Amino acid sequence: MAAKMPGPLLISIIGGLTFPPEVAMASSVDLGEKLEAIVGRLVKSGRYNSRSEILREGVRLIDERETRLAALDASIARGLDDAARGRVHDIDSVAATLDARYADAAKAG
Repeated sequence: MAAKMPGPLLISIIGGLTFPPEVAMASSVDLGEKLEAIVGRLVKSGRYNSRSEILREGVRLIDERETRLAALDASIARGLDDAARGRVHDIDSVAATLDARYADAAKAG
């Protein structure tokens, strides 16, 4: 019978991100020829010390992008909600306000 893992145990595998053991990925990946060549070139150049370092960086960048996309989605949803509730301004009044603001800034600068 396998030993049972303690309840809240988390494994850190990617630059500060933690995952429960059931989410941890296998340690081997098939990148294909093109990506393998890129990884090899980056390690050979000394920019990265290992394949793992490159993969961690890639996952970190994907996580950052996903976070930014989620924030953008939320902003779009708020804007659509504002429009649906009639919280809008006509383009001419917005343009006039911006023109005045930039004219004042140009005079001050």
